[in-house]
Amino acid sequence: MLKVSFEASYMAFEQGPPRCEMEETEWDEGEQSDNNATMTTISRHSFGDDSETPTFSISIIENMKEDYGLFVWPCSVVLAEYVWQQKQRFSGATVIELGAGTSLPGLVAAKVGAHVTLTDDSSRLEVLDNMRRVCDLNKLECNVLGLTWGVWDSSIFSLQPTIILGADVLYDSNAFDDLFATVTFLLQNSPGSTFITSYHNRCGHHLIEFLMGKWGLKCLKLLDGFSILPSHKASQLSGNIQLAEITLISKDNA
Repeated sequence: MLKVSFEASYMAFEQGPPRCEMEETEWDEGEQSDNNATMTTISRHSFGDDSETPTFSISIIENMKEDYGLFVWPCSVVLAEYVWQQKQRFSGATVIELGAGTSLPGLVAAKVGAHVTLTDDSSRLEVLDNMRRVCDLNKLECNVLGLTWGVWDSSIFSLQPTIILGADVLYDSNAFDDLFATVTFLLQNSPGSTFITSYHNRCGHHLIEFLMGKWGLKCLKLLDGFSILPSHKASQLSGNIQLAEITLISKDNA
């Protein structure tokens, strides 16, 4: 059995989201207060083998209000680039993105031919609505679903992904158990499937290893996130980002 350990690091990510090419900015000041003003912007993210002539671009609606959090974070950029580089693998695949937020990785998967379901917490109605707007903006047909980790409602039982995506979903140790319970259920519901996640190397990695063992999971691949990115994208980001591919431990190897 291949065993990959998560390298210890205590570097927390404290910077804001990367700045990409901006197309449009809007200010919504419905309550005529600076504290309540919401800045919405559209960022464009390009993908291709040649940075000068990209194959396609994905436009993302971001909400820049500090306490709102609808940003394209660096982990999403890394995971989206990995999807692009693995485009043949994703073409025709059934993909679910967990905690999708602005949904960049899932949208890239849809663009290269995957059948995609974008999910986020069922209570985050504004985020789910933003997902639908972004799908319309990019003329992509994705299913948008409220899915709360660790909650077993009817929506989760019909999901049978071949690939599960999660960008920066390993940020709150209080949610790790619910996340891994959900991932494990989805992997069991679709034998042979894989969970691909990009994350900042924070102090919770030992807990991650413990939970992988608890839920019968193993790490197949562990990559430095910056090794995935072309230089012009890597230069815009900072932090200590890793990408892991995780699957179930087979009964033969248990």
